[in-house]
Amino acid sequence: MRVSPCLSSSSHNRFLRFCHRPISQNPAMASWSGSLMWFRKGLRIHDNPALQHAAKESEFVYPVFVIDPHFMKPDPTAFSLGSSRAGLNRIQFLLESLMDLDSSLQKLGSRLLILKGDPGEVIIRCLKEWDVKRLCFEHDTDPYYQALDIKVKNYASASGIEVFSPVSHTLFDPADIIQKPSWASSPLSTTLSSLPPVGDVGACEITSVPTVQELGYEEIGQDELTPFRGGESEALKRLKESIRDKEWVANFEKPKGDPSAFLKPATTVLSPYLKFGCLSSRYFYQCLTDVYKNVKWHTSPPVSLVGQLLWRDFFYTVGFGTPNFDRMKGNKICKQIPWNDDNELLAAWREARTGYPWIDAIMVQLRKWGWMHHLARHCVACFLTRGDLFIHWEKGRDVFERLLIDSDWAINNGNWLWLSCSSFFYQYNRIYSPISFGKKYDPNGNYIRHFLPILKDMPKEYIYEPWKAPPSIQARAKCIIGKDYPKPVVCHDSAIKECKRKLAEAYAFDKRLGGSVTEEDLKKLRRKLEEDEIPEPKTSRTRQKLIG
Repeated sequence: MRVSPCLSSSSHNRFLRFCHRPISQNPAMASWSGSLMWFRKGLRIHDNPALQHAAKESEFVYPVFVIDPHFMKPDPTAFSLGSSRAGLNRIQFLLESLMDLDSSLQKLGSRLLILKGDPGEVIIRCLKEWDVKRLCFEHDTDPYYQALDIKVKNYASASGIEVFSPVSHTLFDPADIIQKPSWASSPLSTTLSSLPPVGDVGACEITSVPTVQELGYEEIGQDELTPFRGGESEALKRLKESIRDKEWVANFEKPKGDPSAFLKPATTVLSPYLKFGCLSSRYFYQCLTDVYKNVKWHTSPPVSLVGQLLWRDFFYTVGFGTPNFDRMKGNKICKQIPWNDDNELLAAWREARTGYPWIDAIMVQLRKWGWMHHLARHCVACFLTRGDLFIHWEKGRDVFERLLIDSDWAINNGNWLWLSCSSFFYQYNRIYSPISFGKKYDPNGNYIRHFLPILKDMPKEYIYEPWKAPPSIQARAKCIIGKDYPKPVVCHDSAIKECKRKLAEAYAFDKRLGGSVTEEDLKKLRRKLEEDEIPEPKTSRTRQKLIG
């Protein structure tokens, strides 16, 4: 697959300057010269050094993707459609990405081989069956893949099979950043004009890319799935559209942007394509620097678009270098905070039943689209943790991990640590209001009306606080609060005070103990906070029961 049809000539020319000559096959190669290309992320042809190396001097290349039941098998006990680990939107996005990858491979004279089972066992079985001499796959810092890769590498090493696992999912190698005083990004890889054919697959059971129905899911209407389609072709198309407006690229400044924009999102929506490696972050970086060279002024990191790629590498690096990064316990960079354990409030937040329309609309968008603007994510994460409900960030992380199509282990955990004021950011007095924050972007409440149609006829004066609407107006809007739409699960004014009090005490406690807070210390602090708790207004308990 070539990138020239999708990007500007200047970007493409710069891309080619990074590249070598296209790979050609050597007819004198030995018959045993076969390579297995194991796709996990990196679901693309452009800038794929593992694929390039697999094709180099190989008579056969086996491009493989393993359908992992761990991520794909339907779980009827989960709170939403999907497997035990991923919602259906992300599964669908992955399948579309695989279909697109297969199409691109076929244009190069190859095809994608789909196998099913435990990835480690399947790959080892293929290495035995096909007698390949080279195994290539993109390096992955996720703990799940780190453990898997050790198993496969050990077998390959013992069997005399060459392993090539380059870093190409990030701009830099996280290990280099941690261990070396200086580091640099490697150049973009060769543009492939063809690939060696697939060899004899022997007794291995090969299938085509399955549909969600073939995986065991019921057919879902298109309006119930994310509007964002997966695949490298779609990624390059979206990239081209994003960088066409040079002024927008030059002036991009996070965290600014309109979180209520849904017809035309106020950002690139390239995150799911970066997550699955349908788009190379290194190529994206190069295209942005091309734009910057042709404008008089542009924003700079950390707020620019390039800055967002650097933040991405930051979270990958700190996640790779921090034991227990995905949890509070045993995580040396995480504040130990005695969060509440309230499954009723957690369910209300997860299921868009908090009674705060701005929060609930965002959670509906998350469930339906698998994506929302970064500021919208900030709002609901703050509301769940340090803003109103004081529920553990790990609980919110799990919901995001399941429902987001761009769910990324390092970035998701890093953002929840940040937004809960558990790490990186400690200004816990700065709270996203569940009422006024959305109102300043969307005073008419169009975003709420779209994702919460039960409130579509509510006057704009009450759209963010419908419980304040007089009964006659509620009746006219065909939305009786407490019946058709829930009352607030907490009173924001009192909840925010309680959250700030608890965080202040937790921070002070942590400081007194020099950051060495044990499990027993945390239990003592929790008991103290409960004893000192300010009683909520009587109405708040009633509100909570209405949505239970």
